[in-house]
Amino acid sequence: MNDLEEARAYFANDRYATEATGIVIEEVGEHYARCSLKLDERHLNAVGHVMGGVVYTMADLTFAVSTNFRAERPTVTNVAQVSYLNPPEGDTLYSESRLIKDGRRICFYEISIRDNTGKDIAVISMNGYHI
Repeated sequence: MNDLEEARAYFANDRYATEATGIVIEEVGEHYARCSLKLDERHLNAVGHVMGGVVYTMADLTFAVSTNFRAERPTVTNVAQVSYLNPPEGDTLYSESRLIKDGRRICFYEISIRDNTGKDIAVISMNGYHI
């Protein structure tokens, strides 16, 4: 089993993100993850736009994979700041993590979310606490 298959199997237990929402882990690496989400009507809010919680859930799973896949100790989200930039125009979202700082107890990541047209949808800053 390769790293991607292992990550998908491990995070399949995160049922809200993987089953209810449909987020797919596309790539994993050291302190890195890339995920995708094919949008459909279940992701829309009352006015027909992608719900903010969908974007946050995607960032949260991307962060979890980045910080916890093959980690020596688990990491939980401590603080998250979401900046919603634009509504999606495409039918697929992609999230990608970038490690900014990894300390003894605290880590800091930036998660960017774009759609398949290349439009920036959101930037999420996440602090994690290594437990």
